[in-house]
Amino acid sequence: MDAAQLRQMQAPIKERYKTDPKTALITLKAKGSTDSDGIACKVETGRAIAMAGLHPATGGSGLELCSGDMLLEALVACAGVTLKSVATAIEVPLKTGNVYAEGDLDFRGTLGVDKETPVGFAEIRLRFEVDTPAPQDKLDLLLKLTERYCVVYQTIKNGPKISVSMQRM
Repeated sequence: MDAAQLRQMQAPIKERYKTDPKTALITLKAKGSTDSDGIACKVETGRAIAMAGLHPATGGSGLELCSGDMLLEALVACAGVTLKSVATAIEVPLKTGNVYAEGDLDFRGTLGVDKETPVGFAEIRLRFEVDTPAPQDKLDLLLKLTERYCVVYQTIKNGPKISVSMQRM
């Protein structure tokens, strides 16, 4: 796909969103079930069922997916798609590219060993490696726009309003 094809594909969608902004509001959903043996949660991914469980650092077997890894994988996936889309739009030829995400956790917080230790990632690092003949100013723009338009990155960075509730089934 080249920049013209991308613009042609997205033009009617962008126009619809401009003329009727409500059509741009979409609710993405995820569902999981704790109906399994062990400390695990079946997550419906839309393509298959993924089994998430405890990380080995908290007593897990390592056979199930770790939700922290899944968060980083979602970041890598979104950032990679966004990078490729932006590169196409601004005509930066990418021969190859890799996206890496790393996050630091202190499991003392998760396990309640130390009440002062925060639960969750203390730091997340996102890194791109690209093979391209594009000049540095184009790479700077590519990075800036990838950061700007990556949904998962922006969500993590800006911390959306979130609510939690519980009800009986």
